[in-house]
Amino acid sequence: MGGCVATDRITVDGNRVGYMCRTEPINDLDSGWQFLAGDESQEYVDVADNSGVYDVNTIANYDPEIIPFLHFPIGSEFERDEVSGNLTQIR
Repeated sequence: MGGCVATDRITVDGNRVGYMCRTEPINDLDSGWQFLAGDESQEYVDVADNSGVYDVNTIANYDPEIIPFLHFPIGSEFERDEVSGNLTQIR
C-alpha cells in the first residue's frame, strides 16, 4: 500500500485513528494517507517531531478499523463519530 504520515497520538500514545484523509502522494512510495487521533491542535501538528512516516500496514496494526477505507480515492476524508465510535466518511 505504501507509506503514510501518522501522529504520535496514535503511534506513541496508543489512541485510535480519529481522522484520516488521503491527499495527493508526493512520490511513488507515498500512499497519500494521513492519520490523526483527531484531538491534535494545529500547533501540535505543526511540530514535525510529533509525526512520523510509516507503512500503512503499521498503522492498520495499531487500528484495524481503517482497513475497509484504504482503497478510497485521493480526496477522501473520514472521522470517528463520537456517538457510534465508528469511522464515517465526511468527504
